[in-house]
Amino acid sequence: MKAGITLGSFLVVMVCNLPPVQAQANLTTSQSQSVSSRQYVPDKATAIKIAEAVWLPIYGKKIYKEKPFNAVSKGTSWIVEGSLPEGMEGGVVFIEINKADGRIVRVTHGK
Repeated sequence: MKAGITLGSFLVVMVCNLPPVQAQANLTTSQSQSVSSRQYVPDKATAIKIAEAVWLPIYGKKIYKEKPFNAVSKGTSWIVEGSLPEGMEGGVVFIEINKADGRIVRVTHGK
């Protein structure tokens, strides 16, 4: 008889080395809870940085003429807008960002 590993003993060794399924399920649930309770856009500064990153490739460096940018928390979103000097007419950049996941809800520029 030849010495060696048969297919059956190979499968037994492989199955015995698998991590317990319950431990993986608990880890996944734990990770999901921490992610779902987190806000990826927690404050004004973060909202403004995201707004700039989105606006720059769309509108170019001219957005910086609309500083300071103003961020306001409204429900589940941050609303970030540019500003114009007093007495100047025209529109400003606008973005709505979902607080929980950072999703861009709307981007516009007024006229």
